[in-house]
Amino acid sequence: MRPALDPNTLSLIVVWGGLVIGLVLGAVGQATRFCIRGGIDDWVRFRSPGRLVSWLLAIAVAAIGVQFLLSAGALDGSRTIYWAERFPWLSYLVGGVLFGYGMILAGGCPQRCLVKAGQGNLKALLTLVLIAIVSLMTLRGAFAGLRVSGLDSFAVSLGGSQDLGGLLGRTLSVAPGLLRWAIALAFTAAVLAIAWRVRRQLQPAHWIGGIVVGLLVATAFFLTGSLGFVPEHPETLEAAWLGTQSKRPEGLSFSAPLAHALDLLTLWSDKATVATFGVTVSLGALLGSFVTARLRGDFRLESFRTPGELGAHSAGALLMGFGGITALGCSTGNGITGLSMLSAGAVVAVVGICIGSRLAIARGAWRATAPDALASPRAAG
Repeated sequence: MRPALDPNTLSLIVVWGGLVIGLVLGAVGQATRFCIRGGIDDWVRFRSPGRLVSWLLAIAVAAIGVQFLLSAGALDGSRTIYWAERFPWLSYLVGGVLFGYGMILAGGCPQRCLVKAGQGNLKALLTLVLIAIVSLMTLRGAFAGLRVSGLDSFAVSLGGSQDLGGLLGRTLSVAPGLLRWAIALAFTAAVLAIAWRVRRQLQPAHWIGGIVVGLLVATAFFLTGSLGFVPEHPETLEAAWLGTQSKRPEGLSFSAPLAHALDLLTLWSDKATVATFGVTVSLGALLGSFVTARLRGDFRLESFRTPGELGAHSAGALLMGFGGITALGCSTGNGITGLSMLSAGAVVAVVGICIGSRLAIARGAWRATAPDALASPRAAG
């Protein structure tokens, strides 16, 4: 039985625990080059499966971990954003497409940009700052109206949880918990079969990155959904999840936490603005990458080489900031955390991310060949 702790102490445990999770995430991300954007790009352009399999492993490990937490009663999935009854399908899809396109333009998603910034990449640092600004504008600033009154208005009520187990359970009259386990185990078996088939193209780093990131997602849910949970807060007399910005159980995600980090930095003297779990995870990822890069001799300053490169990263950051908030999660928030929760919304968002990424890669390939095709007419003119 867990010893009774006051809410302030539990909040600190969650917040400092987030920092530890972030430190591990940053170290592993730097050492293994774990990257969802890289996994998609490597597969589309080179048919290299390493980082793609690493991503799939992270989802599988996280999904199994989440099922254990749900079965043990250590996580109430209905209180997460991933099992909401309201299903803003257009926001998931459009937000995902924009995010996917943006992360290709900017050379990395927020998680990867934190790692790259930690090892001295100034391009990634600027991208993070712009993502934070645009994310905050999308949450409650100039872009919030477009999101709330526009895209979010195209929503349906599912009459229950949007997780795949719940949806199928209501349709087939089968216990949702049983279906969730079946889906998670089937997905894990499929991932292991793929990994076995391409095992000669996998490196230890691919296995380590995927497994550790998946475990970190499950750990985040245990920390915020169980350790930080009080069934009756002494002030409100209601159930409370402490230390998180959303006042819900949280996994790993970065778009909204970057916005909250900007809030914290700009409103530092406001006592109502405090560090929360997502903010410390982001800080930890940056610090973990920095320390690991220094120890491995990988730290080096890198900046923009051309104005065009600056423009691409800026445009990518804008698209990721708006898309990540609109889709209720970034490539990590939907692409690992949401999928591990078997969220139907995360599935739609990830489909959008893949579509957007594919379009951006195709555009890049076209731009790479277009100058050669136009060289002759220009010379003639």
